[in-house]
Amino acid sequence: VDYNTIFDNRECDYDYSTNGTIFVSRLSPEVGLSFLNGTHRIAGGVSWVQPVGNGWKDYKLCPTLYYRHEGKAWNASFGMFPRSQFIAPLPKYLLSDSIAYHEPNVRGLLVQYVKAKGYAELSLDWRSLQSEENREAFNINLNTQWKPVGILLVGGHAQLNHLAKQKPAPAGQGVNDDLMINPFVGVDLSDKTFLDSLVVKSGALISMQRDRKQGSWQNGAGFLLNAYAEKKFVSIEETFYAGKNVMPLYSHYGPLLNMGDPYFQAPIYSRTDVNFHFVRNRYVNLEASLVFHATEIAFGFWQQLKLRVFVDETTWKKRNEKATRAEWLSNRY
Repeated sequence: VDYNTIFDNRECDYDYSTNGTIFVSRLSPEVGLSFLNGTHRIAGGVSWVQPVGNGWKDYKLCPTLYYRHEGKAWNASFGMFPRSQFIAPLPKYLLSDSIAYHEPNVRGLLVQYVKAKGYAELSLDWRSLQSEENREAFNINLNTQWKPVGILLVGGHAQLNHLAKQKPAPAGQGVNDDLMINPFVGVDLSDKTFLDSLVVKSGALISMQRDRKQGSWQNGAGFLLNAYAEKKFVSIEETFYAGKNVMPLYSHYGPLLNMGDPYFQAPIYSRTDVNFHFVRNRYVNLEASLVFHATEIAFGFWQQLKLRVFVDETTWKKRNEKATRAEWLSNRY
């Protein structure tokens, strides 16, 4: 069982985002069958996403049905499975907070390779099936990070995003392509300082987008920096981007094409998350965040409170054991 409640109050200028409050609860029960010493399982369930304060209105049911294999180095999922199966969440320029709240599942395929020094994961998310009402949409993501020697980190994120037509398509509707690449290098200084965690990464963020009915590609690129520091129950994360607009088609198609945070349209953008971890263990994660957004023309201030309660067969078997840091860090929204 996976339960989440999110309160996200947003106060900001209207240039890249809007004011408003997101208050939603989500319950995701699953049942299934595991076999061959737990390396294979089939599971099914549902994610019930319910806005708070609106009775039964505007609820959403997301089906969950998948096969999962977990081996010594290779893992794989096929079907409709929770995003929590990712080793690391997608960066904000690929998946915004708002969409993550309301789209808990990936619909497609996930393949992961995990070793002591790093990981690589490839996913396909078939977001929409082509029909008379809906445009075909899918994205392919590659995420990887390795620690080859000492404190050095290397890795990257890449996404191929495709938005096709309805069938039959109305006049003037075209096919859209979106490619983003973010190679990075960094350092993990967690063992070199008094902090529990200190990680800094930097690299290029490169975007290529095309509306095929217009023909030409629109390109954007810039410098991207991410820094994370944590001590006991407080953590701070800074994301800084400087460069050209990496979402040039967002004004036309919005999140139908670009699922990332629209702040990345700005030539200069800083996001600072100040997080307070009140409860963090194998079963419960309760945290509050103050999120500051700043661009060359706009400012935003979000206040977030997030709760996750997660219990499955594996965590229940360990109920009398002390949770490791890796276990309670994995219990995130």
